[in-house]
Amino acid sequence: MDTPPGTSAREPALRNVGAVATLAAQRMEREHQWYRELAAEDRSWVGLVAQAGIHAFLGWYRQRDDSLPVTADIFGTAPRELAHRVTLRQTLDLVRTTIDVVEEHVELLALPGEEAAVRDSLLRYSREVAFAAAQIYAAAAESRGAWDARLESLVVHAVVRGEADDTLQSRAAELGWEQVGDIAVVVGTAPQRSSAEVAEAIRSAAARDGLEVLIAVQGNRLIVVLGRLSDPMASAQALVGQFGPGPVVVGPRVPHLFAAGRSARSALSGAEVAAAWPDAPRPVAADDLLAERALNGEGPARRLLVDRVYRPLVDHGGLLDTATAYLESGGRLEATGRDLFVHPNTVRYRLGRIAEVIDLDLTRPREAWVVRVALAYGRIAAGTAGLGRRSDSAAGRR
Repeated sequence: MDTPPGTSAREPALRNVGAVATLAAQRMEREHQWYRELAAEDRSWVGLVAQAGIHAFLGWYRQRDDSLPVTADIFGTAPRELAHRVTLRQTLDLVRTTIDVVEEHVELLALPGEEAAVRDSLLRYSREVAFAAAQIYAAAAESRGAWDARLESLVVHAVVRGEADDTLQSRAAELGWEQVGDIAVVVGTAPQRSSAEVAEAIRSAAARDGLEVLIAVQGNRLIVVLGRLSDPMASAQALVGQFGPGPVVVGPRVPHLFAAGRSARSALSGAEVAAAWPDAPRPVAADDLLAERALNGEGPARRLLVDRVYRPLVDHGGLLDTATAYLESGGRLEATGRDLFVHPNTVRYRLGRIAEVIDLDLTRPREAWVVRVALAYGRIAAGTAGLGRRSDSAAGRR
């Protein structure tokens, strides 16, 4: 007659669970280096997980109902911190090794005559436990990913606000950015996709170029902090397809994250005024929008224009006079020569010198307009109009 459920006929099997778990731990010790490298306390927890798994299998098998799911409760015996020290691959090693040991010693766990049935059930159970483990690690990764995304967003917001303090340092260290250098900030419109999809696409593109990246979406604005740059414009060009329609502005390269606020301010300022230059390239450097930024009231942009355009023209042989006369003549060589009492070829030579000194070609309408704006702000700053005009004209007459 069959023994009723719950009688003492099953007690030997339950008593042998600990012995089989010990055998599984011994095999893991022999076959898996990662297990040998664990601290004694962690090895003890792994052993308890194996023992809980065997108990759970026996309980599941005795229910005689294949429709019942296998739960992940067996992993609840270990502290959550263990998941940070034992990877999913190692957890699957644990499952596989334990199942192998159970198969080899099934006579210690099965009732007489049930050995074959127990082995068959092990196949499904081991598969379900592996799936359960994968779900646990996936949930942990999702939780960690959500936290990293939140931390990343906080770091980007701090960069935008220029908060180079201890909080930024600690958060950057959490994200592995404390040693990242050669940084530039790129600003554009966020595409019509979820933030997660946008971030994944940008990370994939950046990884191909060996770049570090931090991402934040602020309303319809996408802000990307790129690290380990060699050429900010080339790197931004590789990512431009991940932005929504409209201008994509690249801030200047800075040495480290704590100086990235300057790059962010330039890029954000450029994004505000980029519409004023309809033919602007995509991406466009924030420094190429200095004139628009200055007209929009940005003090640093005005000072940069004066320092990069007006002052060098004053300091290099009175080239300011030639630039002024050429712009006022509407870009005509003969008219400029007459105004300066020099030959048109001399004007042509001086235009070449101007291009060398300030890297702007007055024969190109866009660059000529930038110089005109810079000269206006330079004269305002100097408090006088046409500074150096007399010396330049005298030099031409000579």
